[in-house]
Amino acid sequence: MFKVGFAYDSHRFTKSRPLFLGGVEIESDLGLKGHSDADVLLHALIDALLGAIGSGDIGTHFPDDEPQYKDISSLKLLDEVRKEVKEKKYIINNCDLVIVAEKPKLKPYRNQIVNSIADNLKIEKNSINFKATTNEKMGFTGRGEGMAAYAVVSVLESRLWQFFETLKMEGSIR
Repeated sequence: MFKVGFAYDSHRFTKSRPLFLGGVEIESDLGLKGHSDADVLLHALIDALLGAIGSGDIGTHFPDDEPQYKDISSLKLLDEVRKEVKEKKYIINNCDLVIVAEKPKLKPYRNQIVNSIADNLKIEKNSINFKATTNEKMGFTGRGEGMAAYAVVSVLESRLWQFFETLKMEGSIR
């Protein structure tokens, strides 16, 4: 079976924290407010993965009133979700990720973010697509009040993946 998950997350800016996106610390005078490290990109990705496998959402798995998740790296949360995806016998096919923010500029961090996510999910880098865009000065992101992120993922049942790999090896498909 082939499944898709979609998610959105947003966080308000704060001066009192570092900025993490995709598990990478970004040079910025503003961070994001949240119970964990507030990595808005990973939070959207986590929700999309959980949605794809029919397993609730980030708040159900990692409640923001639990002290054990205070200031935790979202990479650790993503690793737990990766394990659940595997336990449910799915393989991550691809992730398409978008950050919406006026600043900072993220192009210099693109490869680091992709590498960080791919390494954590234990998938090929070409299975991760990351984009950043502005909101043309409109809305809360446009006013510089915070950031938003969108994530779409696709997963395949492990047995279906193995079937396709067998067909490829036999030359039946490309």
